[in-house]
Formats: sequence, C-alpha cells, structure tokens
Amino acid sequence: MTRPSRRNTRGKTESSSDGDQPPINQNPNPKTRMPARRNRKFSRILSLSLCGLLLVAIGLFFNKYYINPMKKTVKPRVVTPLPAPKLMDLPMFQGEHKESLYWGTYRPHVYFGIRARTPQSLVAGLMWIGVTDGRYSMRHVCQDSDGLKKYGWTHHNARDYGRQVFVDQRLTLTTSFLKSKEIESGYGGDWAVRLEADTEEVNKEKTEIVHLFFYMADEGGTALGLGRGISDITDDHTLAFGSRDDLGSWQLHLESKDVFEFHYAGFKTQHIHNLSDLVQTNLGIQARNLGRLQLSDTADYAPNILVFQISAKLPFKADIAFISKSSDSTSRTVERVKVLTGDSLTSLLEQKQKQFDDKYQRCFNMPDELNAEAITVGKATLGNLLGGIGYFYGQSKISLPSSSNLVSGDNYISYWPAELYTAVPSRPFFPRGFLWDEGFHQLLIWRWDVKISLDIIGHWLDLMNADGWIPREQILGAEALSKVPSEFVLQYPTNGNPPTLFLVLRDLVSGIKKNKFTASETNEITIFLRRAFVRLDAWLKWFNTTQSGKDVGTYFWHGRDNVTTRELNPKSLSSGLDDYPRASHPSEDERHVDLRCWMHLAADCMSSISELLEDRHVGKEYGLTAKLLSDFELLNHMHFDYESGAYFDYGYHTEKVRLSWRVVEAAGSYPTREFVREVLQKPTLRLVPHIGYVSLFPFMDRLIPPESWILEKQLDLISNTSTLWTKYGLRSLARTSSIYMQRNTEHDPPYWRGPVWMNMNYMILSALHYYSEVDGPYRDRAKIIYNDLRNNLIRNVVRNYNETGFIWEQYDQKKGRGKGARVFTGWTSLIVLIMSEVYSDS
Repeated sequence: MTRPSRRNTRGKTESSSDGDQPPINQNPNPKTRMPARRNRKFSRILSLSLCGLLLVAIGLFFNKYYINPMKKTVKPRVVTPLPAPKLMDLPMFQGEHKESLYWGTYRPHVYFGIRARTPQSLVAGLMWIGVTDGRYSMRHVCQDSDGLKKYGWTHHNARDYGRQVFVDQRLTLTTSFLKSKEIESGYGGDWAVRLEADTEEVNKEKTEIVHLFFYMADEGGTALGLGRGISDITDDHTLAFGSRDDLGSWQLHLESKDVFEFHYAGFKTQHIHNLSDLVQTNLGIQARNLGRLQLSDTADYAPNILVFQISAKLPFKADIAFISKSSDSTSRTVERVKVLTGDSLTSLLEQKQKQFDDKYQRCFNMPDELNAEAITVGKATLGNLLGGIGYFYGQSKISLPSSSNLVSGDNYISYWPAELYTAVPSRPFFPRGFLWDEGFHQLLIWRWDVKISLDIIGHWLDLMNADGWIPREQILGAEALSKVPSEFVLQYPTNGNPPTLFLVLRDLVSGIKKNKFTASETNEITIFLRRAFVRLDAWLKWFNTTQSGKDVGTYFWHGRDNVTTRELNPKSLSSGLDDYPRASHPSEDERHVDLRCWMHLAADCMSSISELLEDRHVGKEYGLTAKLLSDFELLNHMHFDYESGAYFDYGYHTEKVRLSWRVVEAAGSYPTREFVREVLQKPTLRLVPHIGYVSLFPFMDRLIPPESWILEKQLDLISNTSTLWTKYGLRSLARTSSIYMQRNTEHDPPYWRGPVWMNMNYMILSALHYYSEVDGPYRDRAKIIYNDLRNNLIRNVVRNYNETGFIWEQYDQKKGRGKGARVFTGWTSLIVLIMSEVYSDS
C-alpha cells in the first residue's frame, strides 16, 4: 500500500527540496559516474522487491492461519454479551436442580406440549379434530378462532405434575402430565400423559367419535423408530423408540383398556412449527382417496416426526408412557410402563393433586371469607401461570439504525444464540417472554417455588448485552416467531422496559431480613444476588445513560415518535403502558413520573442488596440516588399539580389535538381518505393533565408521607367515580381526560385509556394496604377503600371466569366484562395475591 506523504505548512512534501537546486551531496551532472549509479539503483530495486515479496508471503501466511487485523470485524456492542459470569453457570442451577427441570410442559403456545430444556429437544404434543363453523378443524396451536368454551391448567406445580381441561363444543378433554425419576431412569427421568375424552351430550345413546393425534418429534432431525407392533397395536404397545446422547435409548408406550382404531404417519422435516399443516395435508389426501379421516399408515425415510392417530367412541381413556434409558430386559420395561399407566398412574395423579391443593393453602393461606368458587378460580389461575412456563432458544432480531455502516442487506442484526426459561402472559396471544410482565409473574412464582423463580430471573439477566440492555420482548426460535406479526419482531436497543424484576428482588431481600426463608434458601438467594449484582448495576447504568432527562433526577421513556401524523398521542411502548397519554409532542424536555418511580425502586433495592452483601461503598452511591428520587419536595416541584391534587408528566403539550378525516392526493394516483392527526394549538412546556395510573405512581411507590395532605388527595382520586373508581376495579384513565377511551389511530382502539388492569390495581392495593397499617390521619379511610377495591376485583374476576371460562387481559370499566386476550394468566394472576392479601412489606 502506498503511504501518503505528509505535507509541511508550505504545501510541499517533506521529501522535496526548495527551488531548482539539487540536494546536498548529489552530483549536479548525472552523466558522470552513471554506470555505478545505475548498479546501485538496480541493487536497491532488487532488494526492495525481495523485501516486498517476503512481506507479501508473511501476510498471506498470517491471513490464512491467524486473524488479519486489517480484516477483523468488530462485533457491535448491541449484540455482545455483558462480560460477566453467567448466573445460569452457578452450581445451584446445575446437577440435580437442572435435571429435575429437564422435562416439562414447556411449549405454552400449543394446547398440550412437552419438551426438554435443551436447544435441540425431543418434543411431544397433542392434536385433535374439532368442528368450527360446521367444518372439521385441527386443534393444536392455542388460538381464539378455534372457539373453545374453556381451556387451561387447573393444577400445575411447575415441576412434575399438571392437569388441564378443554371444553370444545360437546367434547370435554382432560390431559394430565406426570414425571417420575427412578434409579433406572435416564437423564431427566420418565414421564406419563393421561388422555381422557368425554361428551357433554345428554343423549348418551348417540355415538360420538374422537380423533386424537399424539406425536413425537426430534428438533435436531434425528430419525425416530416406529414400534415393532405398530401395525397391530393390541399385540405390542410400543409406539416409538430412539436414542439420544442426553437420554440414551428411550421408548414410547400406549396403554388403554378401551377399544380404538389406530393409524400413523411419519415425516422428515426441520420445520416442526408447521406440523399441523403436515398432518392436515396427509388427512386431506386420505379423505379424498378413501373418504375417511385417517392417517396414511406410511412414513418418510428416517422420519424425525411420528404422529399416532387414536380414534375411539366416547368416553375414552388412554395412557402414554415415555421410558428413558430403556432396558434390554422386556420384563423390566413392562414393569416401568405399568407404574406410569393404569391404576398406578391414577393413584400417582391423585397424590399430586392433593399435594398441589395442600401447598396452595400453605403458600397463600387463603382467608376463610373466600368461597369455594374463588378458591377454585385462584388455583386455576396459578396453575395456568405455572403451566405456561416455557423454554425457548434462538436469536433475537435487533433493529439497525439507518446510520449503521454494517453491511448485511437486512434492517436487523442477530443477537447471540440464547436460551430463556420464562413464564408467559397469554398462551394464545403472547406465548413468549416479556420483560416487564415477568416481574409481576415472579411475585407469585417466588412464593410458590423460590428456586424456580431465581432460575427464571437468572435466564433473563443473562440476556443482558455489553451496554446493560435487555431486549424487552423475546421471540426465540421458529415456533415463537410463527406467532408474531413481522412488524413487532425487531427489538430496539434505545428502548427500555420497566425494571419490574426489582419488585421481586426487593421481596427476597426483605424476606431474608425477616427470616422468611430456610437457611438453605437464604444461602442460595444470597449467592444469586452476589453474582447478579454486576448485571443489575449495568442495567441501572443503562437506564441512567439512555433514559435520563435534562435535569438531574428526571427521566423519560425514549422511543416515542415525534414526527407521526397518524397517532392522536404518540405511544410510549417502552413504558409498558403503550397508548397511555403523555405529552402531545415528544421531546427531550419530557419528564415521566412513572419512570422516575421505577428508578427509585431500583436504586433503593440496589442499596438494600449492597447492605445485605456488605458492599457499603456501592450501597452508599445507590442510597444517595434513592434519597434524591424520594425527595418529596423535589418530586412535587417537578410533577405535582396543586389544583387537581395529582401527579403528572411534564413536556411540550397541548390539549388541542384530534384525529380527523382528510383527503390526501398523491402524484399519479387517486386521492384517498386518511385518518390523520391535527394540531389546533401550539404546544407549550407544562404538566400533562391526564389523571390515571401514571398519576398514582408516587402513591404506589409510597413516596408520600402518611401525614401529608397530598395523600388525602390521592385517596380522593382513587375513590371518585368521576375519575378512577368503578365497581370492577380502578380504570386506567380518568373519565375527565380528553383522551379517555379515544382511539389512537384509525386501527388502534383504546388500550390503557379506560379499561381495568390487574397489575396496576395490585400495586395500588399494595399501597392502600401499607397506608392502612401505618400511623397517620388517613389510615382508616385507606382501609375502607382497600377493602372495597379488593372485594370488587375478586368478585369481578370470579364472575367472569364462571361465565366465560377464562382469565382476561383487562376488564371493561363500564360492565366489568373481560376484554383483550383471554387465558391471560400473566399478571392477571395477581388476583391470587389479592385474595390472600399478600403484598410487599418493604
């Protein structure tokens, strides 16, 4: 490579001479001594050429066998893991703990699915044929369009047992799952599935047929073997067999005392998430050729998916047993199968259900005032939350900024391959991990099984990148990706999410201080917090770096669209509250009071963790931050409106904004009518006058002194039917707001602009409970409001469950009916803690 010559101030190269005079010691007459000069010149050229060739050879050698520094690609920080020890590498998550959680119902997006906590897993699942709009339809992936009257786990202990009920038209289908670990078992143990099908048909003389499809598949593509008696199932009940490095040899067995018809099909494909289509295609061909709903009884060469069809008259019952590390001794295998089927399985399932019921009462100590209906709903809600815990593996897609110089041809860059063990908000709508939802999920899960809760939190924190950022929505693997519209796949590294995991960590630290845990649990929580501290510290530094406002102690959610012409009020998706109204014109002058309170929670929690770990230097720093963010006078100066008695956001805002229809003409095309934003008044810097959940964050965070008159104002807002109070819970936005129940765009109905949400109601109840217990002039009033609100929430959730069969994402503020996603046993499962009156006592 030619090295450019450096230039002096006169614009000439340093190697050139001034004027026309030859350099010193150079002969002015080139004709004298010409031959010698030519020889020397040739020698120099030859030497330089040889050196150049040698350098090229060395360069080629290093380019082949070593990293070429000129071509080394520096991995962007956004997809670089935080350089810190992983939490999941802790010994407490290895060995027996890891093996005990190896198998599970970790596929929440399907009605019934089993997999292992490993990237390329052996998976199992169930399908059945139902009827939708008078036509046969395959049930497999959870979806509302199937029209099931009811479904969900009524019991699940998150480890080795679960019971689930489906009501599909006249069909009632019950699936039970049980794990067993014997001395002879392979890694992760054995498991069994019981399938029970019956009909609600009053006329039992009418024949009802059920078509069930149980399948096994290997995500890695390893071939599965068909059982030796597959063509005559009554002689040999071995359905399938195989071998894996992690399990050894295994077998799948079917046992049933009822008469049934049996068929099968085998497929070779890497696209397991399209399994429903494969089965339906096979059935369709058979139906056209034979006029019957039956699989083809054929298999591709070396199939990695085997589907077994069981068709029988109702009622029908069958047991399926998975035997790991299967023995060469047929008699011993038969004995192991017998333990997991028939009367033995019945006894084991009854024991597990009783253990679940006993533990439920022990963990949550439900008060006597609750009736049997409420207790049943509570168990089903918790069971479906625990049964919805999933395992995912894949790579998130991270949005690239338009200024990026990375050459990939795509608008994203892939995160590193990662695993995630997590609960999910809703199996049909949101069967994947959401960061801010998970903090609320863990408020229940840690009280049920603290080790599983730490396992889940550890998986989330291990997803942190070098900047301290965690993608807020985890779409990992083909199955998870198949459930997400393309416009929501990309994750934006400038956007955060409320750090709700600190709600759980605060509880754990408080529990240790109050001796709520055993010595073993206290030791494990402490070890976990010690390793997690560097990640938690990086997380808070990311917030302080990227989400801080112009003034000290102020914050605002980044990522709002400040050039939109479609939105009535630009959404703040990163806040978790989506369309809750903020300043009408997003800017860097904004102050968001909810984020300020989340940061106070995090800093205060970090201070407590530091104290527990006896790291007083770092703890002092966080203590000072928490003290600043809890400064009552400063809080009021920045966010309190004395006229309304409410806390508000701050920013460039005008109330004179509306959506209106406008004819838009585009060159070369026909005019169109569009629903666009119209600003009728110039915005000014001011408090944003919308009373709602955000207004109550200082109350929820208990930043208001019990003796302050401002506390009375918050109680007024909560209990006033003109603002937030309803018979079904507190609405998300006051009726007095100009944006109350207003659409945000032509296609976006109101979301956080009126309906009742359980997570915020729980946090408000928690604060009401706190203020009803501490000394102060408003103690009695807080207690009255607390009791009324708690009763309203419980009554409405139980009523909806009994009427619809489901727990809902949100509830209508006018009539109390469930809205949004159903089977939403994410944070709506907080109703269990509300029933048991369990709140943070920090």
